[in-house]
Amino acid sequence: MNKPAFQTHEVFNQSPPFCDVDLFSADRPLVEAVSGNGGACAEKELSEFGKHWGSAAMAERGRIANENTPKLRTFDSRGNRRDEVEFHPAYHELMAASARAGVHNSTWTAEGRPAGGASEVVRAAKFYIAAQVETGHLCPITMTRASVAALAAQPDLLAKVMPVVSRRDYDPTFAPWWTKRGMTLGMGMTEKQGGTDVRSNMTRAERAADGYRITGHKWFMSAPMCDAFLVLAQAEEGLSCFLMPRFVPDGSINAIHFQRLKDKLGNRSNASSEVEFHGAYAELVGEEGKGIRTIIQMVQLTRQDCAIASAGLMRSGLAHALHHARHRSVFQKHLADQPLMQAVLSDMALHVEASIALVMRLCRAFDRAPADAGEAAYMRLLTPAIKYWVCKSAPGFLYEAMECLGGNGYVEEGILARHYRESPVNAIWEGSGNVMCLDVLRALAREPDAAVPVLQQLAGESKGLTGAAEAAAFIGKAFRRPDGERVARIAVEKLALLAAAAALNAVAPRSAELFAETRLAGNHSGMYGATELPNDDVRRLLERALP
Repeated sequence: MNKPAFQTHEVFNQSPPFCDVDLFSADRPLVEAVSGNGGACAEKELSEFGKHWGSAAMAERGRIANENTPKLRTFDSRGNRRDEVEFHPAYHELMAASARAGVHNSTWTAEGRPAGGASEVVRAAKFYIAAQVETGHLCPITMTRASVAALAAQPDLLAKVMPVVSRRDYDPTFAPWWTKRGMTLGMGMTEKQGGTDVRSNMTRAERAADGYRITGHKWFMSAPMCDAFLVLAQAEEGLSCFLMPRFVPDGSINAIHFQRLKDKLGNRSNASSEVEFHGAYAELVGEEGKGIRTIIQMVQLTRQDCAIASAGLMRSGLAHALHHARHRSVFQKHLADQPLMQAVLSDMALHVEASIALVMRLCRAFDRAPADAGEAAYMRLLTPAIKYWVCKSAPGFLYEAMECLGGNGYVEEGILARHYRESPVNAIWEGSGNVMCLDVLRALAREPDAAVPVLQQLAGESKGLTGAAEAAAFIGKAFRRPDGERVARIAVEKLALLAAAAALNAVAPRSAELFAETRLAGNHSGMYGATELPNDDVRRLLERALP
């Protein structure tokens, strides 16, 4: 007797995968922000990049690289010290794709000078897109790019390294950097006892016949699989910067001993480590005792990338939430047609529009700073403020995006759980929120004659927007208070919001009006969707976010 066949369930009312999308052309606010900041000539290149990174194949590589985390191989089978970090092939494919597109070096000439033009804006658009797919691999990408700024303090060393750094090849082999097709650079700055306070570093550097020998430790050594590292150590004249390669000049392995890989909340595809140096070979970068000065421009670049990556994560969260809402039906209507969901998604879309407009405006300042004192002042004052606001807003934003997908957003099969775990690192790395606020105060104190015109410029560019004049006045008063540090977070957030309104006003005036009304004129609710936007603007924002 045949048993009856039962269909246990039928899969329906589920959104299809969000993939095989041009992540550039489908993002109208990004297209406008790139164009408005000088990058219109690169639209074809960016569309090709967006299609590649928006493919199902790249999404799968991102998933696999995070599920198969790096492994530390301290010794080989014969007991020889190796300290190699082993990755899944998917990670190497991600690295190769970013390297081919010049995400690690396109803002520099082959000699290590700023490339000029709109190279920062165009490169930032690529970084923003790649961050939407897999953010962990971008750690060595950003450090390689930023390290060139520090190496500029040692021209002879820069001249040796740049012929390899400037190539668009990715070479993961464990070999001396001068024998490779391409190289990556990492950094080791913080120690157990100091963290952000690198002046308390205890690692020592002693002169040797062929350079320096470094002994000590680093509590965080970022991207330990890199070919060389910029490290801080105490020399005779004080805290100094050094380039420490994995291999010494005779080709033997340097005395860099990794103790373990960090077990991190997110950033799982990328390796971070604790390390000890046992008389490790290194070369001085810049002058002895000038280590902070040597790395400061590099830190500006890595902070810039923290903001770009956080904006990219939020953009991905919005796109996945909106895509799901357009396909998921609840109570006989698509989620995207429900007024309350529209309120949430449009408010989120407005936040992303402002974030990408602000980040691209900052990148324009990086492009123009070498020849424009006003843009250089904008860059110095706004970089920490923008990192503060964009990076600290990402975790809450991505939680909201997860909730838009319900249980589907919370499980590890989807990308939003990974984005959520990834998002805090950008606010913590390269200076936490309080450090960013102190840096803004420091910039105002050290260069008031340069900072005041920047504030005046922002007031002018946001003139007529609701709440902008009041925000500018509040910022000016707060920073003049003798106890300004107590209100620094409020003032720095207001500064970032004013700068976002000004940047958005240049590329999307109606969106700037809405942003000012909801963020500058009053305190925006901590919950997205707790604002009332006109119906026409709700539809416009959602269509701009994802056609």
